[in-house]
Amino acid sequence: MKEMTITVFLLIAVYLLASMFLYLYQRKLLYYPVGIDSAFAAQEITISNQEITLRGWVINPGKAKAMVYFGGNSELISNNQTLFENVFTDYSVYLINYRGYGESEGVPTETGLFSDSLAIYDNLIERHESISAYGRSLGSGPATYLAANRTLEKLILLTPYDSVAAIAQTLYPIFPVRYLIKDRFDSASLAVDIRIPVLLITAEHDREIPLPHSLALKDSLVNADLSYHMIAGAAHNDIVSFAQYRAAILAFIGD
Repeated sequence: MKEMTITVFLLIAVYLLASMFLYLYQRKLLYYPVGIDSAFAAQEITISNQEITLRGWVINPGKAKAMVYFGGNSELISNNQTLFENVFTDYSVYLINYRGYGESEGVPTETGLFSDSLAIYDNLIERHESISAYGRSLGSGPATYLAANRTLEKLILLTPYDSVAAIAQTLYPIFPVRYLIKDRFDSASLAVDIRIPVLLITAEHDREIPLPHSLALKDSLVNADLSYHMIAGAAHNDIVSFAQYRAAILAFIGD
């Protein structure tokens, strides 16, 4: 009996320590900041918000329309140059690193990324007749928030999620992650306020953002003019190499 009591006590202690670890280091587990490609060359842009400076680039400068790209978690956003030059020919495409990513100042948090998305919009709307947003993976959260709080022309969401909190709970089912997480990125609750054309693209074999979480967001876009494409055979990271991905975007922005 005594040995069983000690075993139970140790298991509880390990569980509590693991829960504490997840709570204290959650942002290190969530964000994976990347640097920059020193060989990349494009017109540079800086935007200030909350006493920090965000740095990035603009591709196809001088267009009447703008497309703001919110990249994936560990994505080197400059790698999209050729694709965006060829696909978004009628848009000036803004690749701006999140705070704490690339050469942007600050530390990434949900509140910070959301605030930055509004600051980027408010800065660019003075230069363009319309603004659209494209959010990939982690970036689908800030893009969805922006669409719910500013007037966008169109919204593209690639492998998005209903909420980071829901995904974290799926990944760590035995821990109360849903209640411990600070940066929830609850896109599903924002989706009802989006009333513009939305293109949502998912990957059939997405392991990073399981398909049910993307479909939960899709089901929440009840007031949007929604176009949905699931790319058969694609995974989370290689989806952009599929011809169907490019075709879906070209059809959407050409409407």
